[in-house]
Amino acid sequence: MTALTVPTDMPEPRNLVAGRWVPGGDPTVAVVNPADGQVLTTIPDTSEAGVDEAVRAARAALPAWRSTTPFQRAAVLHRLAAAVRDDLEELARLVTLEMGKPIGESRGETAKLADAFDYYAEEGVRVYGETIPNEQAGVTSIVRYEPVGVVGAITPWNYPLELIGWKLAAALAAGCTIVVKPSEYTPSSAVRLFALLQGAGVPDGVANLVLGAGTAGRALASHPDLDKLAFTGSEATGAAITRSLAKAIPTSMELGGSCPQIVTASADVDDAVAGCLRRGFRNAGQICIAINRVYVHRDVHAEYVDKLTAGVAALKVGPGLDNPDVGPVTNAEIRDRCAAHVEDAVARGARVRTGGTSQADRAGTWVTPTVVDDVPHDSLIVQEETFGPVVGVVPYDTSEEAVALANGTDAGLAAYLYARDLGEVFSIGHALEFGNVAVNNPDAGIMNAPYGGRKGSGHGSEHGREGLHAYLQIKHLRIRYGK
Repeated sequence: MTALTVPTDMPEPRNLVAGRWVPGGDPTVAVVNPADGQVLTTIPDTSEAGVDEAVRAARAALPAWRSTTPFQRAAVLHRLAAAVRDDLEELARLVTLEMGKPIGESRGETAKLADAFDYYAEEGVRVYGETIPNEQAGVTSIVRYEPVGVVGAITPWNYPLELIGWKLAAALAAGCTIVVKPSEYTPSSAVRLFALLQGAGVPDGVANLVLGAGTAGRALASHPDLDKLAFTGSEATGAAITRSLAKAIPTSMELGGSCPQIVTASADVDDAVAGCLRRGFRNAGQICIAINRVYVHRDVHAEYVDKLTAGVAALKVGPGLDNPDVGPVTNAEIRDRCAAHVEDAVARGARVRTGGTSQADRAGTWVTPTVVDDVPHDSLIVQEETFGPVVGVVPYDTSEEAVALANGTDAGLAAYLYARDLGEVFSIGHALEFGNVAVNNPDAGIMNAPYGGRKGSGHGSEHGREGLHAYLQIKHLRIRYGK
């Protein structure tokens, strides 16, 4: 595929508040192209006052928006989906420039953003209450679902459009208003997306955007006038946000985790290798549900590792606009973490089968796709989320051992199981302590099924009707109508 031309201009880095583009303060945060280390733009770290202005705009817009019918909101969301599809190429290009992923993956992410708006447009008109009988004659109870109110959303850089979409689409469909703070690493695609809102019919103040890093994030998370906070990011940041809440409000937190793949002796090894290549190295491994560690039955361990090593060594690495298999990682923190995890595993006796070489002297932030074999359970690759194109492999002897190893960390978001024996599928699948378990496939999440974690990987659900109900609250209306 011919390399795309890098655009010479970027969206002006401004906040969208009450339908107006406003400056967020002096630009203080540089946004860097991870492919070459060049500064693409600078954004403000919006002050507490700027965040407060956005929350007040959302509060002012709430009464009118929550009073619209689900069908009216659905029409707006469908128009927004169409606008995203019309602008897909530019949105995708901005994602690749700032985040680094291959342009083909950015196009796929943008298409899924549009799908999310369409999905929640339809799901929003299917929110049903119920009528409950009472012991007393002449009295009835109605259970209804109402918008939770003003939502604060803090989103990450690895899927800078799609993960905004999950929150924005569900919140708007539910009748909520929202303030979104995107990652400081990938703000421009969010600015471009919010520029589409007014044309799609989103009323002023219903959806607001504030740019920034730590100052803006802390101000939004701790704002006293939020009714709900939705966050996707690291476990440490999620814990800090929880401690900073101004009052007891509902929260949804997707905090990632070190996701395991189990490959049993009955598995189709080629299938399992293909699954790991996709889910371990897609988006340079920067996925909350990326395969981080692999437990392979000793009978097929050598075959699996040889085939995985060959597949990883053949991956094409290059700038995202050239549409390679793997682009750069988004920032130096990820690059350095990958190197530290490999170094730690080797020091504990593991063996690098491919990759593992440092690229710290190369312009941009690059990590060679890496496979490390015979990784000890106490190594960083196993115990922490690497969040880069590095996979550690561990042989095992019994199903009980594999389950114990897979469950033996604080991660609980997603796990992958490859087995053709039906007994293994159900016994291991049920024993895994994860919110999502994919069997004989590498896709642990789909839009119309709930997606969320356990243990240190967070709480609450996105996707499915559960993702919509996360933005609704229950009311019991008990009516006496007779004597």
